Amino acid sequence: MASNPQKAPPSPVPQDLRVLIVDRTADRSHALREALEREGYVVLMPPEGRFDLLRAVRELEPDVIIVDMDSPERDILEDSRRVFQEQPRPIVIFVDQGDRSSIRAAVDAGVASYVVKGASPERVRPVVEVALARFRAFQELKSELAEARNSLAERKLVERAKGILMERRGCSEDDAYRMLRQMAMSRNQRLADVARNVIEMATLL
Repeated sequence: MASNPQKAPPSPVPQDLRVLIVDRTADRSHALREALEREGYVVLMPPEGRFDLLRAVRELEPDVIIVDMDSPERDILEDSRRVFQEQPRPIVIFVDQGDRSSIRAAVDAGVASYVVKGASPERVRPVVEVALARFRAFQELKSELAEARNSLAERKLVERAKGILMERRGCSEDDAYRMLRQMAMSRNQRLADVARNVIEMATLL
Protein backbone atom coordinates (compact mmCIF):
# COMPACT_ATOMS: atom_id res chain seq x y z
CA MET A 1 0.00 0.00 0.00
CA ALA A 2 1.44 3.30 -1.08
CA SER A 3 2.11 5.83 1.63
CA ASN A 4 0.57 9.28 1.42
CA PRO A 5 3.02 11.92 0.24
CA GLN A 6 4.16 14.19 3.01
CA LYS A 7 3.15 17.82 2.82
CA ALA A 8 5.93 20.36 2.64
CA PRO A 9 6.32 22.21 5.93
CA PRO A 10 5.05 25.81 5.90
CA SER A 11 7.66 28.45 5.28
CA PRO A 12 8.85 30.00 8.53
CA VAL A 13 7.60 33.40 9.62
CA PRO A 14 10.42 35.91 10.15
CA GLN A 15 10.96 36.35 13.87
CA ASP A 16 9.45 39.53 15.31
CA LEU A 17 8.26 40.83 11.93
CA ARG A 18 6.42 44.02 12.83
CA VAL A 19 3.31 44.84 10.80
CA LEU A 20 1.53 48.19 11.03
CA ILE A 21 -2.20 48.05 10.21
CA VAL A 22 -3.90 51.15 8.82
CA ASP A 23 -7.68 50.72 8.71
CA ARG A 24 -10.44 53.09 9.82
CA THR A 25 -12.98 50.27 10.12
CA ALA A 26 -12.68 48.75 13.61
CA ASP A 27 -14.27 45.35 12.88
CA ARG A 28 -12.22 44.82 9.73
CA SER A 29 -8.95 45.87 11.35
CA HIS A 30 -9.64 43.53 14.28
CA ALA A 31 -10.16 40.59 11.90
CA LEU A 32 -6.98 41.46 10.01
CA ARG A 33 -5.05 41.73 13.26
CA GLU A 34 -6.21 38.29 14.37
CA ALA A 35 -5.24 36.79 11.01
CA LEU A 36 -1.75 38.31 11.20
CA GLU A 37 -1.21 37.24 14.81
CA ARG A 38 -2.22 33.68 13.94
CA GLU A 39 0.57 33.73 11.36
CA GLY A 40 3.07 34.81 14.02
CA TYR A 41 3.47 38.48 13.14
CA VAL A 42 3.82 41.27 15.68
CA VAL A 43 0.92 43.63 14.96
CA LEU A 44 1.16 47.37 15.52
CA MET A 45 -1.77 49.78 15.54
CA PRO A 46 -1.51 53.51 14.76
CA PRO A 47 -2.02 56.01 17.58
CA GLU A 48 -5.48 57.42 18.24
CA GLY A 49 -6.47 60.81 16.90
CA ARG A 50 -5.30 62.54 13.75
CA PHE A 51 -3.33 59.98 11.78
CA ASP A 52 0.00 60.72 10.13
CA LEU A 53 1.44 57.63 8.41
CA LEU A 54 4.99 58.96 8.14
CA ARG A 55 5.04 59.91 11.81
CA ALA A 56 3.62 56.51 12.79
CA VAL A 57 6.34 54.76 10.79
CA ARG A 58 9.04 56.83 12.47
CA GLU A 59 7.67 56.15 15.95
CA LEU A 60 6.64 52.49 15.61
CA GLU A 61 9.34 51.34 13.13
CA PRO A 62 7.31 48.62 11.40
CA ASP A 63 8.84 46.17 8.94
CA VAL A 64 5.70 46.10 6.78
CA ILE A 65 2.71 48.43 6.40
CA ILE A 66 -0.74 47.07 5.55
CA VAL A 67 -3.46 49.51 4.48
CA ASP A 68 -6.98 48.08 4.31
CA MET A 69 -9.80 50.25 2.95
CA ASP A 70 -12.92 50.22 0.82
CA SER A 71 -11.43 52.13 -2.12
CA PRO A 72 -8.15 53.95 -2.81
CA GLU A 73 -7.87 57.36 -1.18
CA ARG A 74 -5.63 60.09 -2.50
CA ASP A 75 -4.43 61.05 1.00
CA ILE A 76 -3.36 57.48 1.78
CA LEU A 77 -1.52 57.18 -1.54
CA GLU A 78 0.24 60.49 -0.92
CA ASP A 79 1.19 59.35 2.60
CA SER A 80 2.52 56.11 1.09
CA ARG A 81 4.65 58.12 -1.33
CA ARG A 82 6.14 60.14 1.54
CA VAL A 83 6.95 56.96 3.46
CA PHE A 84 8.50 55.37 0.36
CA GLN A 85 10.73 58.42 -0.15
CA GLU A 86 11.69 59.17 3.45
CA GLN A 87 11.26 55.94 5.46
CA PRO A 88 11.21 53.11 2.87
CA ARG A 89 9.08 50.14 3.93
CA PRO A 90 7.16 47.50 1.96
CA ILE A 91 3.56 48.73 1.73
CA VAL A 92 0.59 46.46 1.04
CA ILE A 93 -2.79 47.94 0.13
CA PHE A 94 -5.98 45.88 0.29
CA VAL A 95 -9.06 47.47 -1.30
CA ASP A 96 -12.59 46.20 -1.85
CA GLN A 97 -12.70 47.88 -5.24
CA GLY A 98 -10.16 49.53 -7.52
CA ASP A 99 -9.43 50.54 -11.09
CA ARG A 100 -6.46 50.94 -13.43
CA SER A 101 -5.81 54.55 -12.50
CA SER A 102 -5.69 53.76 -8.77
CA ILE A 103 -3.38 50.81 -9.41
CA ARG A 104 -1.06 53.05 -11.41
CA ALA A 105 -1.16 55.69 -8.67
CA ALA A 106 -0.32 53.04 -6.05
CA VAL A 107 2.66 51.79 -8.06
CA ASP A 108 3.88 55.38 -8.51
CA ALA A 109 3.59 55.84 -4.74
CA GLY A 110 5.91 52.88 -4.12
CA VAL A 111 3.30 50.35 -3.01
CA ALA A 112 4.76 46.83 -3.16
CA SER A 113 1.47 44.91 -3.36
CA TYR A 114 -1.99 46.16 -4.34
CA VAL A 115 -4.76 43.62 -3.78
CA VAL A 116 -8.38 44.10 -4.87
CA LYS A 117 -11.30 42.38 -3.10
CA GLY A 118 -10.08 42.82 0.43
CA ALA A 119 -7.75 41.17 2.90
CA SER A 120 -9.07 37.65 3.31
CA PRO A 121 -7.25 35.85 6.17
CA GLU A 122 -6.01 32.97 4.02
CA ARG A 123 -4.02 35.17 1.66
CA VAL A 124 -2.58 37.72 4.08
CA ARG A 125 0.67 35.85 4.66
CA PRO A 126 1.54 35.13 0.99
CA VAL A 127 0.77 38.73 0.07
CA VAL A 128 3.04 40.01 2.86
CA GLU A 129 5.83 37.64 1.80
CA VAL A 130 5.55 38.78 -1.83
CA ALA A 131 5.63 42.42 -0.75
CA LEU A 132 8.77 41.78 1.32
CA ALA A 133 10.49 40.02 -1.58
CA ARG A 134 9.60 42.79 -4.04
CA PHE A 135 10.73 45.49 -1.64
CA ARG A 136 14.08 43.81 -0.95
CA ALA A 137 14.69 43.29 -4.67
CA PHE A 138 13.90 46.93 -5.37
CA GLN A 139 16.15 48.17 -2.57
CA GLU A 140 19.02 46.02 -3.85
CA LEU A 141 18.53 47.38 -7.37
CA LYS A 142 18.36 50.92 -6.02
CA SER A 143 21.60 50.38 -4.07
CA GLU A 144 23.36 48.96 -7.12
CA LEU A 145 22.23 51.91 -9.22
CA ALA A 146 23.45 54.37 -6.60
CA GLU A 147 26.83 52.62 -6.48
CA ALA A 148 27.09 52.73 -10.28
CA ARG A 149 26.28 56.43 -10.32
CA ASN A 150 28.78 57.10 -7.55
CA SER A 151 31.46 55.12 -9.38
CA LEU A 152 30.85 57.09 -12.57
CA ALA A 153 31.00 60.39 -10.69
CA GLU A 154 34.28 59.37 -9.07
CA ARG A 155 35.78 58.37 -12.42
CA LYS A 156 34.88 61.80 -13.77
CA LEU A 157 36.63 63.43 -10.82
CA VAL A 158 39.78 61.39 -11.46
CA GLU A 159 39.73 62.23 -15.18
CA ARG A 160 39.36 65.92 -14.44
CA ALA A 161 42.16 65.87 -11.85
CA LYS A 162 44.43 64.04 -14.31
CA GLY A 163 43.74 66.74 -16.87
CA ILE A 164 44.70 69.45 -14.40
CA LEU A 165 47.96 67.70 -13.50
CA MET A 166 48.81 67.09 -17.16
CA GLU A 167 48.31 70.78 -17.91
CA ARG A 168 50.06 72.15 -14.82
CA ARG A 169 52.93 69.63 -14.68
CA GLY A 170 53.32 68.99 -18.40
CA CYS A 171 53.18 65.23 -17.83
CA SER A 172 51.52 62.30 -19.57
CA GLU A 173 48.18 60.81 -18.59
CA ASP A 174 49.88 57.77 -17.03
CA ASP A 175 52.20 59.99 -15.00
CA ALA A 176 49.27 62.11 -13.82
CA TYR A 177 47.43 58.99 -12.69
CA ARG A 178 50.51 57.74 -10.84
CA MET A 179 50.76 61.09 -9.05
CA LEU A 180 47.18 60.81 -7.89
CA ARG A 181 47.73 57.25 -6.67
CA GLN A 182 50.90 58.21 -4.80
CA MET A 183 49.12 61.13 -3.13
CA ALA A 184 46.24 58.83 -2.16
CA MET A 185 48.61 56.27 -0.64
CA SER A 186 50.73 58.81 1.22
CA ARG A 187 47.65 60.56 2.67
CA ASN A 188 45.73 57.35 3.25
CA GLN A 189 42.82 58.73 1.24
CA ARG A 190 40.56 57.42 -1.48
CA LEU A 191 41.61 58.24 -5.03
CA ALA A 192 38.37 60.14 -5.63
CA ASP A 193 38.94 62.29 -2.53
CA VAL A 194 42.47 63.17 -3.68
CA ALA A 195 41.13 64.03 -7.13
CA ARG A 196 38.50 66.27 -5.55
CA ASN A 197 41.20 68.06 -3.53
CA VAL A 198 43.31 68.61 -6.68
CA ILE A 199 40.29 70.11 -8.45
CA GLU A 200 39.44 72.35 -5.50
CA MET A 201 43.03 73.58 -5.23
CA ALA A 202 43.13 74.30 -8.96
CA THR A 203 40.06 76.51 -8.69
CA LEU A 204 41.77 78.58 -5.98
CA LEU A 205 44.95 79.23 -7.96
